[in-house]
Amino acid sequence: MQPMGDLNINDQKAKGLYAVPKTSATTEFEHEREKLTRHGSAEGGGQSDFANPLQNVQHFALEEGMMVADLGSGAGHYVLAMANMVGSAGRVYAVDVQKDLLENIKNEAARRGYDNVEVVWGDIERKGGTKLTDSLLDLALISNTIFQIEDKPSLLSEAYRVLKPGGTLVVIDWSGSFGGMGPIATEVVSKEQVVDLGLQAGFSIKEEFAAGAHHYGIILTKDYKN
Repeated sequence: MQPMGDLNINDQKAKGLYAVPKTSATTEFEHEREKLTRHGSAEGGGQSDFANPLQNVQHFALEEGMMVADLGSGAGHYVLAMANMVGSAGRVYAVDVQKDLLENIKNEAARRGYDNVEVVWGDIERKGGTKLTDSLLDLALISNTIFQIEDKPSLLSEAYRVLKPGGTLVVIDWSGSFGGMGPIATEVVSKEQVVDLGLQAGFSIKEEFAAGAHHYGIILTKDYKN
């Protein structure tokens, strides 16, 4: 299986497939906020108390020019929110095993004029499966994904591999089943389990943040080594 590859932004612009970028990043950010308010977040059935990507990315300490990835990018709401924050000098990799979702992200990024988004068809549970090079990223995100993963240690190890020393891993997931609104009770991964998995993979635990009424957020770091 081959990855879908780069977005080929220049080629698509030449063919008229790309929308003209908005001149104001703030305008685009507000547009995304309004869209999420109307239709709900990536995780949530239209309810305002679900995990909101636009609110949660404020905890990520993103800066212009950063290299970041959403491992298990799904519908891509976090991808688009992060793309807005790292700017044209940065890059956001959307990694997922579902080609149709990646195609949707690619098209939406094109529509918004984001030339810093790259979709990657990859297996986040396997060493090297993300197809990203070692120590590439400033930040990796695993959102509403870890409860679906069978080999959780491998996922954390792959995240560790692709992060730079001093890089950040953010994990956001359901804190419970909530009567079936979230994952089934036996598949819920607690924040304590995530902490244990992170420590086993070599991360240090930095902090926890409120990620919504039904979600937790944990920030981990890949330590510098002498």
